[in-house]
Amino acid sequence: MKHRRRLLLASAALLAAPLARGQRRVYRIGVPFGPRRSGVEHLVAAFEGGAAAHGYSIGRGILPEYRFADGNLERIPELIHDLLRSKVDILVTGTNPWTRAAKAATCDAPIVMWVGTDVVGQGLVASLSRPGGNVTGLTWDVGGEVIAKRLQLLKDAVPGISRVAGVFDAPNEEAPSFRREMQSAAAPLDISFTWLRVPDDLERVFAAALRERAQALFLTGGAWMFARRTQIVELAARHRLPVSYYDAAFVDSGGFMSYAPNLPSLIRGTWKYIDRIIKGAKPGDLPIERPTQLELVINLKAARALGIELPRSLVLRADRVVQ
Repeated sequence: MKHRRRLLLASAALLAAPLARGQRRVYRIGVPFGPRRSGVEHLVAAFEGGAAAHGYSIGRGILPEYRFADGNLERIPELIHDLLRSKVDILVTGTNPWTRAAKAATCDAPIVMWVGTDVVGQGLVASLSRPGGNVTGLTWDVGGEVIAKRLQLLKDAVPGISRVAGVFDAPNEEAPSFRREMQSAAAPLDISFTWLRVPDDLERVFAAALRERAQALFLTGGAWMFARRTQIVELAARHRLPVSYYDAAFVDSGGFMSYAPNLPSLIRGTWKYIDRIIKGAKPGDLPIERPTQLELVINLKAARALGIELPRSLVLRADRVVQ
């Protein structure tokens, strides 16, 4: 009798197993990007690597819903609403325009930023320690001092510069305060700025920089320029202008130098928030994290092509050198 009961229990467990698997909760995570997919495959891989590191299996417990604007940031609201119609459980947003659009579109779905900028000043969260509402995550910036440091490093690399063209994305500017920080940092370095805005024909932007007698370019940031980084790097090489970039992906595409947080590391870091939200935490109770490390990346090949002999002390300080 006992043997028969054990067999019946075992059979019931086997029959119930497929049903249990079928009822397993699958979390849909919406992840929109500004560039086309081919331009952010390294970020997609980092995001999925973060899921695995936290014990989640893509396609089983987690189903990412990716959307790509293909460089057309006017599609931001459309893609956010499309993800919400798809019933995603959590939105993972990049630059401020994505987070702003997501916050305007939903008060219910948790939003996890992975590259927010001046998030308190821009009204995306109430404070870093207690964001409130449905937005939390990571910031890209560590305050205005990163701008001053980037400008100092550019001056260290090319000591003779005194005129720099600052390029900013007018309709999708991440943080207007950054331009004020740049102006403040420029004076002690004997640098004056001329300001150029995008989106515009990039050929005209570089032509304007040369007309203004700029000796270097300083890109403030934004998804529009990130999506066009290959073209920007090519134009900089053609016009023989050193450029300070806000992400190492520009340098890996042949650009001169960058000083910034590591974007793949940031998007992997969203999983500590996603994991806690899945386990019941409220986004507004989870403190915003700032980057703990910024990377100086230098491209020696680009420097040689520009005729720039970099100080050995600067090269030794680099976290990574592209030969």
